[in-house]
Amino acid sequence: MESPTLAGWVGDVKAFTGRQWQREPAVFTPETLAAPFDLDALDAAFDGGLLRTPYLEMVRSNKVTVPPAAYTTSRVVNGTTYDGFADRTKVVGLLQAGATLLLRCVDQWHRPTGDLVARLSEELDRRVEAFFFVTPAGGQGLAVHRDDADVFVLQVAGRKTWYVHDAPTVADWSPGELPDDEHSPRLLHSVLEPGSVLYVPRGYAHHAVGAAGLSAHLSLTIRDISLQDLRTALEHCLSEGLDLPPRPLGEAAIADACATLLGHVRAKLDTIEPEDVRLAARAAQARRPVATPQAHPQTLAETARNWETDGPGARLTGLASVGRTWRRLRGGAERPAR
Repeated sequence: MESPTLAGWVGDVKAFTGRQWQREPAVFTPETLAAPFDLDALDAAFDGGLLRTPYLEMVRSNKVTVPPAAYTTSRVVNGTTYDGFADRTKVVGLLQAGATLLLRCVDQWHRPTGDLVARLSEELDRRVEAFFFVTPAGGQGLAVHRDDADVFVLQVAGRKTWYVHDAPTVADWSPGELPDDEHSPRLLHSVLEPGSVLYVPRGYAHHAVGAAGLSAHLSLTIRDISLQDLRTALEHCLSEGLDLPPRPLGEAAIADACATLLGHVRAKLDTIEPEDVRLAARAAQARRPVATPQAHPQTLAETARNWETDGPGARLTGLASVGRTWRRLRGGAERPAR
Protein backbone atom coordinates (compact mmCIF):
# COMPACT_ATOMS: atom_id res chain seq x y z
CA MET A 1 0.00 0.00 0.00
CA GLU A 2 1.38 3.37 -1.05
CA SER A 3 -0.47 6.52 -0.09
CA PRO A 4 1.11 9.95 0.44
CA THR A 5 -2.25 11.19 1.72
CA LEU A 6 -2.51 8.41 4.31
CA ALA A 7 1.09 9.09 5.35
CA GLY A 8 -0.03 12.51 6.56
CA TRP A 9 -2.42 10.74 8.95
CA VAL A 10 -0.43 7.72 10.20
CA GLY A 11 3.22 8.54 9.38
CA ASP A 12 5.11 5.55 7.99
CA VAL A 13 2.57 3.81 5.76
CA LYS A 14 4.72 0.69 5.34
CA ALA A 15 4.96 0.25 9.11
CA PHE A 16 1.22 0.94 9.47
CA THR A 17 0.21 -1.65 6.86
CA GLY A 18 2.59 -4.19 8.33
CA ARG A 19 1.30 -3.85 11.88
CA GLN A 20 -2.07 -2.13 12.25
CA TRP A 21 -3.95 -2.21 8.92
CA GLN A 22 -6.98 -4.50 9.43
CA ARG A 23 -5.24 -6.00 12.48
CA GLU A 24 -5.39 -3.68 15.48
CA PRO A 25 -6.57 -0.18 16.48
CA ALA A 26 -4.01 2.56 17.01
CA VAL A 27 -3.68 6.26 17.83
CA PHE A 28 -1.33 8.56 15.91
CA THR A 29 -0.19 12.13 16.59
CA PRO A 30 0.87 13.65 13.26
CA GLU A 31 2.87 16.87 13.52
CA THR A 32 1.12 18.88 10.82
CA LEU A 33 -2.30 17.66 9.76
CA ALA A 34 -4.94 20.23 8.96
CA ALA A 35 -8.56 19.15 8.92
CA PRO A 36 -10.28 20.04 5.63
CA PHE A 37 -13.55 20.46 7.55
CA ASP A 38 -13.91 22.04 11.00
CA LEU A 39 -16.42 24.02 13.05
CA ASP A 40 -15.73 27.16 11.02
CA ALA A 41 -16.52 25.25 7.83
CA LEU A 42 -19.67 23.94 9.50
CA ASP A 43 -20.73 27.49 10.37
CA ALA A 44 -20.09 28.47 6.75
CA ALA A 45 -22.35 25.61 5.65
CA PHE A 46 -25.10 26.88 7.98
CA ASP A 47 -24.58 30.42 6.69
CA GLY A 48 -24.84 29.23 3.11
CA GLY A 49 -28.40 28.16 3.79
CA LEU A 50 -28.44 25.01 1.65
CA LEU A 51 -27.42 22.40 4.26
CA ARG A 52 -30.34 20.03 4.71
CA THR A 53 -31.33 16.45 5.36
CA PRO A 54 -30.22 13.79 4.64
CA TYR A 55 -26.78 15.40 4.93
CA LEU A 56 -27.37 16.28 8.58
CA GLU A 57 -28.90 14.21 11.35
CA MET A 58 -29.11 14.44 15.14
CA VAL A 59 -28.70 11.23 17.12
CA ARG A 60 -28.64 9.91 20.67
CA SER A 61 -27.16 6.70 22.01
CA ASN A 62 -30.26 5.93 24.12
CA LYS A 63 -32.13 4.75 20.99
CA VAL A 64 -34.50 7.72 21.18
CA THR A 65 -34.97 9.02 17.64
CA VAL A 66 -34.52 12.74 17.13
CA PRO A 67 -37.15 13.74 14.53
CA PRO A 68 -35.85 15.95 11.70
CA ALA A 69 -38.38 18.66 12.57
CA ALA A 70 -36.51 19.13 15.86
CA TYR A 71 -33.37 20.41 14.10
CA THR A 72 -34.60 21.63 10.69
CA THR A 73 -36.96 24.25 9.32
CA SER A 74 -39.19 24.66 6.28
CA ARG A 75 -38.94 27.20 3.48
CA VAL A 76 -41.33 28.37 0.82
CA VAL A 77 -39.83 28.49 -2.67
CA ASN A 78 -42.01 29.66 -5.54
CA GLY A 79 -45.11 28.95 -3.52
CA THR A 80 -44.10 25.40 -2.52
CA THR A 81 -43.05 24.43 1.02
CA TYR A 82 -39.87 22.37 1.34
CA ASP A 83 -38.77 20.73 4.61
CA GLY A 84 -35.42 19.63 6.00
CA PHE A 85 -33.25 22.77 5.97
CA ALA A 86 -30.76 22.95 8.84
CA ASP A 87 -31.72 25.27 11.68
CA ARG A 88 -28.60 26.24 13.62
CA THR A 89 -30.53 27.52 16.64
CA LYS A 90 -32.35 24.21 16.99
CA VAL A 91 -29.12 22.25 16.43
CA VAL A 92 -27.28 24.17 19.15
CA GLY A 93 -30.20 23.65 21.54
CA LEU A 94 -30.12 19.88 20.97
CA LEU A 95 -26.32 19.81 21.39
CA GLN A 96 -26.74 21.57 24.73
CA ALA A 97 -29.31 18.90 25.66
CA GLY A 98 -26.79 16.11 24.96
CA ALA A 99 -27.55 15.08 21.37
CA THR A 100 -24.89 14.56 18.70
CA LEU A 101 -24.82 16.21 15.28
CA LEU A 102 -23.90 13.85 12.42
CA LEU A 103 -23.05 15.19 8.97
CA ARG A 104 -23.11 12.56 6.22
CA CYS A 105 -21.07 12.38 3.01
CA VAL A 106 -19.29 15.68 3.62
CA ASP A 107 -17.15 14.92 0.57
CA GLN A 108 -20.22 15.36 -1.65
CA TRP A 109 -20.87 19.00 -0.68
CA HIS A 110 -17.60 20.40 0.71
CA ARG A 111 -14.91 20.79 -1.95
CA PRO A 112 -11.73 20.52 0.22
CA THR A 113 -13.07 17.36 1.88
CA GLY A 114 -14.05 16.00 -1.53
CA ASP A 115 -10.52 16.58 -2.80
CA LEU A 116 -9.05 14.73 0.20
CA VAL A 117 -11.42 11.80 -0.28
CA ALA A 118 -10.68 11.67 -4.02
CA ARG A 119 -6.92 11.50 -3.45
CA LEU A 120 -7.20 8.84 -0.79
CA SER A 121 -9.64 6.78 -2.84
CA GLU A 122 -7.33 6.82 -5.83
CA GLU A 123 -4.26 5.94 -3.78
CA LEU A 124 -5.92 3.08 -1.88
CA ASP A 125 -8.07 1.89 -4.81
CA ARG A 126 -11.06 1.81 -2.47
CA ARG A 127 -14.24 3.80 -1.96
CA VAL A 128 -13.87 6.49 0.72
CA GLU A 129 -16.56 8.57 2.43
CA ALA A 130 -16.35 11.42 4.96
CA PHE A 131 -18.52 12.04 8.02
CA PHE A 132 -18.39 14.75 10.69
CA PHE A 133 -19.57 14.41 14.30
CA VAL A 134 -20.15 17.14 16.88
CA THR A 135 -20.76 15.91 20.45
CA PRO A 136 -21.10 17.77 23.77
CA ALA A 137 -19.11 16.72 26.82
CA GLY A 138 -20.66 13.56 28.25
CA GLY A 139 -22.64 12.97 25.05
CA GLN A 140 -22.50 9.75 23.07
CA GLY A 141 -23.87 9.80 19.53
CA LEU A 142 -23.79 6.09 18.75
CA ALA A 143 -23.90 3.03 20.97
CA VAL A 144 -21.27 0.29 20.68
CA HIS A 145 -21.32 -0.72 17.02
CA ARG A 146 -19.36 -2.26 14.16
CA ASP A 147 -18.69 -0.52 10.84
CA ASP A 148 -18.33 -2.34 7.53
CA ALA A 149 -15.27 -0.20 6.80
CA ASP A 150 -11.86 0.72 8.12
CA VAL A 151 -12.27 4.04 9.95
CA PHE A 152 -9.83 6.91 10.41
CA VAL A 153 -10.85 9.57 12.94
CA LEU A 154 -9.27 13.03 13.06
CA GLN A 155 -10.09 14.95 16.22
CA VAL A 156 -10.84 18.55 15.21
CA ALA A 157 -12.04 20.29 18.39
CA GLY A 158 -12.55 19.47 22.06
CA ARG A 159 -11.66 16.08 23.49
CA LYS A 160 -13.33 12.73 22.99
CA THR A 161 -12.85 9.39 24.76
CA TRP A 162 -12.77 6.36 22.48
CA TYR A 163 -13.29 2.71 23.35
CA VAL A 164 -12.39 0.04 20.79
CA HIS A 165 -13.29 -3.61 21.28
CA ASP A 166 -12.19 -6.68 19.35
CA ALA A 167 -13.08 -7.97 15.90
CA PRO A 168 -16.02 -10.24 15.07
CA THR A 169 -15.43 -13.84 16.11
CA VAL A 170 -17.41 -15.33 13.20
CA ALA A 171 -17.33 -14.66 9.46
CA ASP A 172 -21.09 -14.11 9.28
CA TRP A 173 -21.06 -10.82 11.20
CA SER A 174 -23.24 -7.79 10.59
CA PRO A 175 -22.47 -4.09 10.90
CA GLY A 176 -24.48 -1.96 13.28
CA GLU A 177 -25.19 -1.73 16.98
CA LEU A 178 -24.24 -4.63 19.24
CA PRO A 179 -26.65 -6.21 21.73
CA ASP A 180 -25.70 -5.52 25.33
CA ASP A 181 -24.71 -9.15 25.90
CA GLU A 182 -22.24 -9.12 23.01
CA HIS A 183 -19.92 -6.40 24.28
CA SER A 184 -16.38 -7.75 24.11
CA PRO A 185 -13.27 -6.75 26.10
CA ARG A 186 -11.68 -3.41 25.24
CA LEU A 187 -8.53 -3.34 23.13
CA LEU A 188 -8.04 0.42 23.27
CA HIS A 189 -9.13 3.25 25.54
CA SER A 190 -7.85 6.68 24.56
CA VAL A 191 -8.76 10.35 24.85
CA LEU A 192 -8.19 12.12 21.55
CA GLU A 193 -6.91 15.71 21.54
CA PRO A 194 -7.27 18.04 18.54
CA GLY A 195 -4.93 16.82 15.80
CA SER A 196 -4.88 13.21 17.01
CA VAL A 197 -5.81 10.36 14.66
CA LEU A 198 -7.49 7.10 15.63
CA TYR A 199 -7.57 4.04 13.39
CA VAL A 200 -10.32 1.42 13.87
CA PRO A 201 -10.05 -1.72 11.71
CA ARG A 202 -13.08 -2.93 9.79
CA GLY A 203 -15.59 -4.71 12.00
CA TYR A 204 -13.97 -3.79 15.33
CA ALA A 205 -16.66 -2.67 17.79
CA HIS A 206 -16.27 0.88 19.14
CA HIS A 207 -17.97 3.91 20.60
CA ALA A 208 -16.99 7.40 21.76
CA VAL A 209 -18.05 9.84 24.49
CA GLY A 210 -17.40 13.58 24.55
CA ALA A 211 -14.73 14.30 27.17
CA ALA A 212 -14.34 18.08 27.23
CA GLY A 213 -15.71 21.06 25.37
CA LEU A 214 -17.72 20.71 22.20
CA SER A 215 -16.03 17.70 20.64
CA ALA A 216 -15.83 17.47 16.85
CA HIS A 217 -14.15 14.88 14.67
CA LEU A 218 -13.91 13.98 10.99
CA SER A 219 -14.28 10.29 10.12
CA LEU A 220 -13.06 8.74 6.88
CA THR A 221 -14.53 5.31 6.11
CA ILE A 222 -12.53 3.05 3.76
CA ARG A 223 -14.88 0.53 2.15
CA ASP A 224 -13.50 -2.88 1.18
CA ILE A 225 -14.83 -5.54 -1.16
CA SER A 226 -18.03 -7.30 -0.11
CA LEU A 227 -19.47 -10.61 -1.27
CA GLN A 228 -21.92 -8.71 -3.46
CA ASP A 229 -18.98 -6.89 -5.07
CA LEU A 230 -17.39 -10.26 -5.85
CA ARG A 231 -20.63 -11.63 -7.28
CA THR A 232 -20.99 -8.61 -9.53
CA ALA A 233 -17.35 -8.89 -10.62
CA LEU A 234 -17.79 -12.59 -11.40
CA GLU A 235 -20.86 -11.84 -13.49
CA HIS A 236 -18.85 -9.24 -15.38
CA CYS A 237 -16.01 -11.70 -16.01
CA LEU A 238 -18.41 -14.40 -17.19
CA SER A 239 -20.19 -11.97 -19.53
CA GLU A 240 -17.09 -10.78 -21.37
CA GLY A 241 -17.32 -11.63 -25.04
CA LEU A 242 -20.96 -12.68 -24.81
CA ASP A 243 -23.02 -11.53 -27.79
CA LEU A 244 -26.73 -12.19 -27.32
CA PRO A 245 -29.79 -10.12 -28.12
CA PRO A 246 -31.05 -8.37 -24.95
CA ARG A 247 -34.69 -9.33 -25.54
CA PRO A 248 -35.11 -12.69 -27.33
CA LEU A 249 -38.57 -13.09 -28.86
CA GLY A 250 -40.52 -16.30 -28.36
CA GLU A 251 -39.85 -19.52 -26.46
CA ALA A 252 -37.51 -20.91 -29.10
CA ALA A 253 -35.32 -17.83 -29.05
CA ILE A 254 -35.29 -17.83 -25.23
CA ALA A 255 -34.25 -21.52 -25.19
CA ASP A 256 -31.45 -20.82 -27.68
CA ALA A 257 -30.28 -17.88 -25.57
CA CYS A 258 -30.19 -20.11 -22.46
CA ALA A 259 -28.10 -22.73 -24.25
CA THR A 260 -25.69 -20.12 -25.61
CA LEU A 261 -25.40 -18.45 -22.21
CA LEU A 262 -24.68 -21.72 -20.39
CA GLY A 263 -22.12 -22.77 -22.98
CA HIS A 264 -20.37 -19.41 -22.73
CA VAL A 265 -20.31 -19.49 -18.92
CA ARG A 266 -18.97 -23.09 -18.80
CA ALA A 267 -16.16 -22.16 -21.17
CA LYS A 268 -15.35 -18.98 -19.27
CA LEU A 269 -15.23 -20.71 -15.88
CA ASP A 270 -12.25 -22.75 -17.03
CA THR A 271 -10.26 -19.57 -17.66
CA ILE A 272 -11.20 -17.34 -14.70
CA GLU A 273 -8.95 -17.37 -11.62
CA PRO A 274 -9.78 -16.00 -8.15
CA GLU A 275 -7.36 -13.14 -8.74
CA ASP A 276 -9.31 -12.15 -11.87
CA VAL A 277 -12.48 -11.77 -9.80
CA ARG A 278 -10.69 -9.80 -7.07
CA LEU A 279 -9.11 -7.41 -9.57
CA ALA A 280 -12.42 -6.95 -11.38
CA ALA A 281 -14.11 -6.08 -8.07
CA ARG A 282 -11.34 -3.60 -7.22
CA ALA A 283 -11.64 -1.99 -10.66
CA ALA A 284 -15.41 -1.66 -10.31
CA GLN A 285 -14.99 -0.09 -6.87
CA ALA A 286 -12.47 2.40 -8.26
CA ARG A 287 -14.91 3.36 -11.03
CA ARG A 288 -17.59 4.45 -8.57
CA PRO A 289 -18.26 8.19 -8.82
CA VAL A 290 -15.87 10.24 -6.72
CA ALA A 291 -15.65 14.02 -6.60
CA THR A 292 -12.14 14.17 -8.08
CA PRO A 293 -10.71 17.57 -8.90
CA GLN A 294 -10.28 16.47 -12.53
CA ALA A 295 -13.96 15.53 -12.73
CA HIS A 296 -15.18 19.05 -12.01
CA PRO A 297 -16.30 20.94 -15.12
CA GLN A 298 -15.07 24.45 -15.69
CA THR A 299 -16.54 27.00 -13.32
CA LEU A 300 -19.31 29.38 -14.29
CA ALA A 301 -16.83 32.25 -14.13
CA GLU A 302 -14.59 30.44 -16.61
CA THR A 303 -17.60 29.68 -18.77
CA ALA A 304 -18.54 33.37 -18.78
CA ARG A 305 -15.00 34.44 -19.72
CA ASN A 306 -14.90 31.96 -22.60
CA TRP A 307 -18.49 32.43 -23.71
CA GLU A 308 -17.74 34.67 -26.71
CA THR A 309 -14.91 32.49 -28.02
CA ASP A 310 -15.88 28.86 -27.50
CA GLY A 311 -19.38 28.79 -26.01
CA PRO A 312 -22.89 29.02 -27.42
CA GLY A 313 -22.50 32.78 -27.31
CA ALA A 314 -19.89 32.58 -30.03
CA ARG A 315 -22.29 30.79 -32.33
CA LEU A 316 -25.13 33.14 -31.50
CA THR A 317 -22.92 36.16 -32.07
CA GLY A 318 -21.94 34.75 -35.43
CA LEU A 319 -25.57 34.19 -36.45
CA ALA A 320 -26.54 37.67 -35.30
CA SER A 321 -23.71 39.12 -37.35
CA VAL A 322 -24.88 37.23 -40.42
CA GLY A 323 -28.41 38.52 -39.82
CA ARG A 324 -27.27 42.12 -39.57
CA THR A 325 -25.20 41.82 -42.74
CA TRP A 326 -28.13 40.28 -44.61
CA ARG A 327 -30.43 43.13 -43.56
CA ARG A 328 -27.90 45.73 -44.67
CA LEU A 329 -27.64 44.06 -48.05
CA ARG A 330 -31.45 44.22 -48.35
CA GLY A 331 -31.48 47.90 -47.51
CA GLY A 332 -32.30 47.49 -43.82
CA ALA A 333 -35.59 45.72 -44.36
CA GLU A 334 -36.70 43.64 -41.41
CA ARG A 335 -38.00 40.10 -41.76
CA PRO A 336 -41.81 40.22 -42.07
CA ALA A 337 -43.85 38.98 -39.14
CA ARG A 338 -45.32 35.48 -39.43
